[in-house]
Amino acid sequence: METRAETFDCGIVGGGLAGLCLAIQLADQGFSVMLFEKNQYPFHKVCGEYISMESYNFLHRLGLPFDSLKIPLINRLGISSEQGYMLEHVLEPGGFGISRHTLDHQLSLIAVQKGVVLQENSKVSDVRRSGGHYQITAASGVFHARIVCGSYGKYAPQFIDLPAKKTGANYIGVKYHVRISQPADRIELHNFRDGYCGISKVDGDKFCLCYLTSSKNLQESGKDINVMEERVLFNNPHLKRIFLGSEFVNKQPLVISNITFEKKATEADGVFLLGDAAGSITPLCGNGMSMGMHASLLLAGEIAKYLHNQQSREALSTHYHRAWEQAFGKRITAGYYLQNLFGKRLTTDLALRFLDKSPLLLNKLVALTHGEKF
Repeated sequence: METRAETFDCGIVGGGLAGLCLAIQLADQGFSVMLFEKNQYPFHKVCGEYISMESYNFLHRLGLPFDSLKIPLINRLGISSEQGYMLEHVLEPGGFGISRHTLDHQLSLIAVQKGVVLQENSKVSDVRRSGGHYQITAASGVFHARIVCGSYGKYAPQFIDLPAKKTGANYIGVKYHVRISQPADRIELHNFRDGYCGISKVDGDKFCLCYLTSSKNLQESGKDINVMEERVLFNNPHLKRIFLGSEFVNKQPLVISNITFEKKATEADGVFLLGDAAGSITPLCGNGMSMGMHASLLLAGEIAKYLHNQQSREALSTHYHRAWEQAFGKRITAGYYLQNLFGKRLTTDLALRFLDKSPLLLNKLVALTHGEKF
């Protein structure tokens, strides 16, 4: 097991989107960064893979090669009810599609090029204070850092002590990549009982087909995903058409379970949190990735001040928490309320018919899910 004698300026636990973006920004400012990822790039993740345009300039500044990746721009929206009613809308400011397989891998290459020490296949088992710094114990060794950040996703590791979760609905997420004849500039959301499914173009010749539903639906289907899809999702005629008319790149989907949506914390046990580790937005809002990237920008600025001895650690904690709440607090709350309109047979159908005749209100709802450019 490797033991590094030097102390890094920052150690980042989790090499997802927020962690990679944070690492690149800190490295750009001349700080030494070590990033721990339990998997090896490139790999797939359960994700809707639609990113709003608020993040475009940010990713461009980080160095993502948009032109060579041939990323589709998305500016049309369709939302259907289980009964088949389809709402059509122009999506402003719109977004773009890119698979996490491509996006995270490209950012990992940029991070290494910038000087980030990347530890792949290196799950972190412990983080603890040791004198004036932190000791990080991972599969690849024991390391030290002046500050530690957590971008480990929805599931907190054992060494992070967070308040008990609120009791509430428990969800599963399922993702496929498919080939289908469908406009590349359009994203669709299709409702069914206790869930909704999105489909949109990503890089290459594939579409991302990803849905969220209650774990109850899976339990009632004998824990068989294919049975659940035919029994529940196919009640929406648009979804039945998509599933039966698609070529599935991989027959077996990626699945995650025990998903809940709530604010968590921006700091726990001395570790600063960002991305889904700090709080999850409902997938209906479609911008968890943008939130994670924006949080990395906020946190990078506060960490830089701390590492330059321009503010105390306590001030860093206070300022980051305040900035996070200002940027995302209302957005997450809006997501909760919007989710209650969807995944219900009668309520969703009536809501879509009403919104179709109220374009100004629909624009305001869309604006709640798409933040300002950063």
